Amino acid sequence: MALLNPLRLLLLGQLFIVFILALIQSASRVAIAAVSPLESLKPAVVAVPLDLRTDLGIATLANMVSLTPGTTSLHVSEDRKTLYVHVLDNPGTDAVAQDIKGTFEGLIRRIEDV
Repeated sequence: MALLNPLRLLLLGQLFIVFILALIQSASRVAIAAVSPLESLKPAVVAVPLDLRTDLGIATLANMVSLTPGTTSLHVSEDRKTLYVHVLDNPGTDAVAQDIKGTFEGLIRRIEDV
């Protein structure tokens, strides 16, 4: 597993860009939520099933989730198959899990496979 693999570097760059875009989008949502009535927020703890195989991949995902405004990684299950995430505003458990899996986890998984 060479770190300087050109494909891995390309995927890392793609992950960085996706993270920055998610950061901007989430920051704007949190800013809007901060000036909106509190009754409109639906905080929740969401269980996100994990397909990642390495501890580094899981830690990377958990950190990216925590660094994104409006979400915080709370716990990884003992069997490393579930990440519990607190969300400031829950549009639906499936939507949150699919968003995390579709944005960050998919790219991290591809990086693991290179």
